[in-house]
Amino acid sequence: MAVTKRRKMNTSDYNVLEQLPTVEEFCTLRKQVGWGDTDPSLAEISLTNTLYCVCIRRSSQLLATGRVIGDGAMYFYLQDIIVDTEFQGQGLGHAVMMKIETYLHQAAKKGATIGLFVAQGREALYGRYGYTPRPSETLGHGMCKFV
Repeated sequence: MAVTKRRKMNTSDYNVLEQLPTVEEFCTLRKQVGWGDTDPSLAEISLTNTLYCVCIRRSSQLLATGRVIGDGAMYFYLQDIIVDTEFQGQGLGHAVMMKIETYLHQAAKKGATIGLFVAQGREALYGRYGYTPRPSETLGHGMCKFV
């Protein structure tokens, strides 16, 4: 079976915007990448409480998004870094991360913690931006609880 290499999208092919996706777009993109169904009412509340969000669009089509959530002072968490499966491997995740890192450079002051949960196999993406895997020599395992 031949492997087709995806070409990187030219930055003129899309727009990087500091905005929230619509609830419908958000739920659709989450489902499309295999994260299951999302209750639209929960998604609306979650999106409303976002500290920072970036969307990448081609015309009006949402191709990728990423959010920062937290208390805006001591704790910041990267959340819902999602690239449409049709457009993965074309640099859109990097474009989302660069905008998020720019925001965090301004918003997160000395002493703040920036965290994220990483999908299996995606650790290298975040390592490029200085995020440390857990466990490490100084950090234990991260934990979460799904309701």
